[in-house]
Amino acid sequence: MTIDKELLEILACPLCKEEVQPTPDGNGLKCVKCRRIYPIQDGIPVMLVDEATVDDN
Repeated sequence: MTIDKELLEILACPLCKEEVQPTPDGNGLKCVKCRRIYPIQDGIPVMLVDEATVDDN
């Protein structure tokens, strides 16, 4: 699922307020600082810290 570029420009990690980028598979948005991955469900990013997973890479 692709996210509109304009939407990506305004979205930020709710925990550390840093930029998020799409994951390679397109199923989430990953924070560039804390590495949390927020899922995208039905084309809508779920920007809730409780729903995020942390990427170990």
